[in-house]
Amino acid sequence: MRTASRIRTLRFIWSLSSVGDSLRRSKALTTLSGAPDVEGHLEFCRQAEASGIESLLMAFGFTRPDPLAYSAALGQHTDKIKFLVAVRSGIVSPTYFVQQVNTLSQLTGGRVCINIVAGRAPDELKYYGDFLTHDERYERTDEFWDICHALWRGEGPVDYAGRHYRVEGARINTPFGGDGMGRPEIYIGGSSEQAIALAIRHADCLLTLPDAPERMAERIRPVLDSGTEVGLLVSLISKPTRAEAIDAAYELVATAGEQAKELHGTLRGRSDSVGYRRTYDLAAQEDSWASPYLWTGAVPYLGPPGISLVGSPEDIVEALEQYRDIGVSQFLFMGHPDLEQMTFFGREVLPLVRERERATVR
Repeated sequence: MRTASRIRTLRFIWSLSSVGDSLRRSKALTTLSGAPDVEGHLEFCRQAEASGIESLLMAFGFTRPDPLAYSAALGQHTDKIKFLVAVRSGIVSPTYFVQQVNTLSQLTGGRVCINIVAGRAPDELKYYGDFLTHDERYERTDEFWDICHALWRGEGPVDYAGRHYRVEGARINTPFGGDGMGRPEIYIGGSSEQAIALAIRHADCLLTLPDAPERMAERIRPVLDSGTEVGLLVSLISKPTRAEAIDAAYELVATAGEQAKELHGTLRGRSDSVGYRRTYDLAAQEDSWASPYLWTGAVPYLGPPGISLVGSPEDIVEALEQYRDIGVSQFLFMGHPDLEQMTFFGREVLPLVRERERATVR
């Protein structure tokens, strides 16, 4: 019997984080510029709209422009694409954050959704004055979203007293503008037990790093049972044939070089992210193919977001179908290079996905 998740229409997001520099993740963070390539990113936004991509991830970090401000700028020159804005608790007050998001929604016609991230690199978190441990960050984030949701529900002045936040009589008179939902769609990125609990409590979708479908099924079941969706953060390497895709995958690693591998060997020890550690461990296994289509070979060179679906359009559709079978309904892609891969996905892969979906519900 088909489940509701089995026949759910798949949704696709793309990351703007490495657009214009497909080897960005192979470089030391201290060498990266946060100055945005506005024209290049606008071209990518417009191509995303044409390629059937629903949202673009606007990442957070000291090597990037501010995601809220940059989304507002790009939103003035686009029509349909949504902006999945990454946010960490501890950067701003929850009341001010709701005000910022609601303002962005008014400027873009509601084209904003939120990616909750707790942070994965303690050294970089300290740049922003954040010295909490992994578990403490999740505790704080839980309080942050209690306040945000109360403000979006508009239940009157909000009073809240927690360990990390206290507000009295809080209200925001700038409403969220959009399709009547009253708040943005909320994603949480993570793989830990704390991230899963937070997704069930506060989010519409958990975004997590992939593993072989049979190993993921049990881990994501509590999320799906709660009514929360599950999405995967994964790179895409697709070519007209499987052989060409595999060649492109190994060429990517060769181009990144041994210096990138040494860099990520160091970064691995600095991260307290459960998902990052799990993916690094997966990549350390002898077989770099976690499944017939899921390849870990780029992880030592590009970090955990380098874990990739590799193959022909038919292979990729089959891989997506296998994840949909266990309840996954959204995919956040990165590409190498992004514009080429996204255009190929929209032209060659997405029509096959939709054709398969139509056949499933007949």
